[in-house]
This record gives sequence, structure tokens and C-alpha cells, in this order.
Amino acid sequence: MPKLLARMCCCVLALGAATLAGPGKALAQTPAPAGPEMPITPVEPVRAILDALKSHDIVALDEGRHGNEQAHRLRLQLIRHPAFAHTVNDIVVEFGSARYQHLMDRYVRGEEIPTRELRHAWQDTTQHAVWDAPIFEEFFRAVRQVNQSLAKDRQLRVLLADPPIDWSEVKTAADHFKWLRARDTHGAELIQREVLARKRKALLIFGAMHLQRKNIGANYEPLDGAETVVGILDSVGLAKIFTIRTPTEAEPRWLQAEMASWPVPSLVVLRGTRLGMRDSAMFWSSDMPRFAMRDGKPSPLPKDQWRVVPMQQMFDALLYLGPASTITTSRISAELCADTAYRQMRRDRMLLLNHTAQADQFDRDCGGRSVK
Repeated sequence: MPKLLARMCCCVLALGAATLAGPGKALAQTPAPAGPEMPITPVEPVRAILDALKSHDIVALDEGRHGNEQAHRLRLQLIRHPAFAHTVNDIVVEFGSARYQHLMDRYVRGEEIPTRELRHAWQDTTQHAVWDAPIFEEFFRAVRQVNQSLAKDRQLRVLLADPPIDWSEVKTAADHFKWLRARDTHGAELIQREVLARKRKALLIFGAMHLQRKNIGANYEPLDGAETVVGILDSVGLAKIFTIRTPTEAEPRWLQAEMASWPVPSLVVLRGTRLGMRDSAMFWSSDMPRFAMRDGKPSPLPKDQWRVVPMQQMFDALLYLGPASTITTSRISAELCADTAYRQMRRDRMLLLNHTAQADQFDRDCGGRSVK
């Protein structure tokens, strides 16, 4: 089961014991709202996100391809804008383990935390090396710098949304999988408890799979284990949420043509536009596999049973950072790759989960022989 679902995206979608409707179910497209088509109007994204934060409890910003430098630069520009800290209380990030929230709280408040100790916050998550690229540490450092100029009661808090996995207790792939399965539910519970219950406002920074209102991998069905962070928050109904999709992979040709004349970067609101009315599946660079539960096991769902849902029902806006050919990726530093203890830790965890090919690729990315 885990191997099947892991192919769906970087975040494993654990489908539970529920069953989709049978082959006879009608799969008609959800109708778009009546009325004239709205023009597509690209706008400057930082100002647009700040405006959305004023009128919503939460703005959920898709990172795009993990580690891309263009989205990172825009996020830094956003949090450094003078209006940001006067509009937002919390920044909730996928790229940190809740096990180290106490360290992150102290760090962004300005306390001195040894770097080797602080790095556990992004190195000891459920993921492998994804967050070890320098841009993620730089983001935390930028929040700390912004806080230095703010009164104590206006300082930004960074909430680490990855479940508090304890790697010393992970002995098998099953031990790891139970933490993977909790990523969306844990993130949503954290936001309800630390943001919404306290009447605060938040910027969320996650990958797109967590921010869908319904999970494409489950054919948009409300299956146990296929929840998303935004889907859970929507179902509770306590927050007004604005979601932003950031396509940074190779865009389909039709989408490239749509965006060719847009300024870089820019943001467009989807509601009522021809983009918003398109099938949301068309906004992925390739077909996203879909699964149904058959006899208690996930099975690939034939294409003739795939539901069609308009993009505007999944996301509220699209953030354009330039053609895919111009998107660059932050890589693990040579200094970190030279750290034998770090290399050994990464390789051991991958091999524990039988990810041999991933461990070998990690060694190649670090530009040296594998650590035995």
C-alpha cells in the first residue's frame, strides 16, 4: 500500500478503509457559476497576497516545486514588506518538525540557539533531505531578522507543521509510515489550535498537494486518509481561506500560452475566468494517478471514472514565477555534504526505509562516494 500511494506525490496519501462509488456512477463536470466570463488580470503578487490576508483568516501559498529559488525570493519579499507583520501573526510551514517548536520559538524571538541544535527542526522531519537546501534555513533567519524590528507583541511566530517524528523510535518502514499518514491531519489540528482558536491570522507555506480543497489522488472523494490541510479546515468551517497554486514544473503547452504575456512574477484570481473553469487536473504537468479502495486495498482508478472538477473549486489564485525553464533549485551546500555525520544520518534513514535508489542519488547530489 505505501509503495502504491507514494508514487502519487512527494507526500504519501494514505487511503483508509472507505470505498468509492462503483463504475456506474456518473462523473459529470461540476457546473461553473452562471454569468459572463471574467477577464484574466495579472497583478503584482506581494500586494495581492497582503490584500488577501486582510480579508481572509488564512492565505495558503503553494511553494511550487520544493526548493525552487524564485518562490523563496518572493516569500522573503513578502515577509519583509512593512505591512506583513501588521497583518499576520503566524507563518505555518511544512518544512519543520513540530518536535522542535520550542527551539524555533526561541530562535525567531532572537535568542541564541547553536546552529547544529537548531538544524534538527528541518533535518529531522518525516522527509529525506528535502528541507536541507540553504533556502529553508535562510527563511527562518529572515523571520528572526524581521522580528528584531518589531515590538514583542507584534513579532511573527513560525509554526512547524510536520508531525513530531522521533527518528530514534523509527525501526521499520511501518513506523515511519504512521507519521507520514498524519501530515495533513496534524497540520490542520495545529492551525486550528494555535491560529484559529486564538483569533490570529496566518500565512501557510506548503506543497500544492496539501492545499487542494479535495484530493485529486482520491478522485476528489472524501476518503479517510486522503484529507488535505485545507480540506480539513474547510470542513470545520471556522476560517476564510484563500489558496494559491504555484506551477513551477514543466507547464502544459496550453498553460504556457496563457501565461506567456504575464509579467514575472504575477498573480491571477481564478474565479469566473476561463482558467478557473478548466479541469483542475490540467494544471499538473502530467496525469496524477488516482486510486480507489478495492477489497481494502488501493487500486488504480481507470480514466473513464476520473471526476472533473473546475480549478476554481480547488484553488483561488495562480502565482506565476516565470517559464519552467527559468526556475532554479537550491541545492544542499558543499559544507553540509562534507559533514560525514550528516551524510551517514541521511543514508541510514533512506536505507532503513529500503530507499536504496534515493540514497544513491543523494550521494551523487553530494558529489562524492557513498558513506558506508
